[in-house]
Amino acid sequence: MIKTMIAIAMAAGFAIGAANAQSFPSRPVTLLVPLAAGGSTDTIGRIIAEGMRSHLGQPVIVENSPGAGGTTGVIRVARSAPDGYTVQIGQWGTNVASGAVYDLPIDLLKDLEPVALICTQPSMIVGRKTLPADNLKELIAWIKANPGKVTVGNAGIGSPGHVGGVFFQNTIGGQMQFVPYRSAGPASQDLLAGNIDMMMDTAATSGGHVRSGLLKAFAMTSNKRSAVVPDVPTTDEAGLPGFYFYFWHALWVPKGTPKDVIAKLNDAVVKARNDPATHKRLADAGQEFFPADMNSPEALAKYQKDEIDKWWPVIKAAGIKVQQ
Repeated sequence: MIKTMIAIAMAAGFAIGAANAQSFPSRPVTLLVPLAAGGSTDTIGRIIAEGMRSHLGQPVIVENSPGAGGTTGVIRVARSAPDGYTVQIGQWGTNVASGAVYDLPIDLLKDLEPVALICTQPSMIVGRKTLPADNLKELIAWIKANPGKVTVGNAGIGSPGHVGGVFFQNTIGGQMQFVPYRSAGPASQDLLAGNIDMMMDTAATSGGHVRSGLLKAFAMTSNKRSAVVPDVPTTDEAGLPGFYFYFWHALWVPKGTPKDVIAKLNDAVVKARNDPATHKRLADAGQEFFPADMNSPEALAKYQKDEIDKWWPVIKAAGIKVQQ
């Protein structure tokens, strides 16, 4: 009798869980951007949220939750209810580098469930329009002639712009002054105003300003030119061969989110990204795409782990650390 009652209870529990998964989503989903508005993560988050809406049948509401290089938002999502209604968009800085830079109270691999990779992009070395250099070689010479005086904005300590800037500094043998902001958006605004000298930014954030002549672009940190700013040379072409720096975006949910719910979110991301209109908007923002065999949550899990194994030793060796 007791065994029968236990079996009935377990069956009822499984039925409830299956029903919850089948009904997901029954209300709006929140896509949390752990950085301020205006940067590439915010831009990509808003594009993919709009694209996912029709495939989920519910609104996907974008909410910015900046702080501590994006870690405030990442921690918030990790501690949210594991029901699929709170999703985090993150990138190389927030979900890889932050674990080496900050003493996090969560484990980036164990406390979040991967959903899907979205896209990737190289950095673009940009400067204020009044900067006294017109190409990368002249920029490097100017930096070396002014050690410690050149100001470089970034989206926070450990962000792609910060880490990429440190690698650039170390590669050229110069010395620069790094200025952290809450996101790439505010940093870009200060660069436009001439309050800082340069950034390791992206075509998504600065491409339009480069095309309009409001900023100078010196190189793309990749081995091929960007379709968004085709006149900007690669680092190979500009005189710093082999200096490549990419960072990517993806979605995560709290640990314990039902697999069926993750599968529905993954399906919505993949369909949104492959939709011609959304795909074009991402491409127009300077994004590049992963092959189809990297669409699954498992592929993101492996990719994130590989990136952590690759970059944490490099970041630690460079001494990039928040002193708490």
